[in-house]
Amino acid sequence: MTAAPVLDPRRTALVLVDLMDRLVALPLEPRKGTEVLTACEELAARCRAGGALVVLVRVERPAVAEQPPGSGLVAGLLHEGDREVVKRTIGAFQGTGLDELLRDQGVDTLVLGGIATNLGVESTARAAADLGYELVFVEDAMAAFTAAEHDASVRLDFPRLGTVTMVGRLDFAAVRD
Repeated sequence: MTAAPVLDPRRTALVLVDLMDRLVALPLEPRKGTEVLTACEELAARCRAGGALVVLVRVERPAVAEQPPGSGLVAGLLHEGDREVVKRTIGAFQGTGLDELLRDQGVDTLVLGGIATNLGVESTARAAADLGYELVFVEDAMAAFTAAEHDASVRLDFPRLGTVTMVGRLDFAAVRD
């Protein structure tokens, strides 16, 4: 893992995937869902303080009359100014308007975290890379169903798509008007 590039908050968005009660409560590795949530809350606070857009993505099952209990974002996660995106596929771009939202905001760099590393986060990252976004992956703000799945994404796939770093290494450039 390396230090994250210095990020311009005007062109950066934090995209956190599937931080919903029913997923945070699952047995996850290499860290518990509650640990991922704490890291993501810290990451979101740092991004908001730096002036970056925060996008919270959650999944809804398609073609069901009612979503399972715990399908909303974890209480208190969504703050004023944040954007919520609802997806119905593994990744956050297909049919959600996320790309348009980001482009309208002038965003060209995404910082990614959430659950599960090798599913929602990686699928979102692959689509983002195809769309030309620069990517920063925050390893300690993610978990998967097994440590091997998490490690494969973090050590093999993510370095090919962008930079892998930790919450404490994220840095925003001072913005001058």
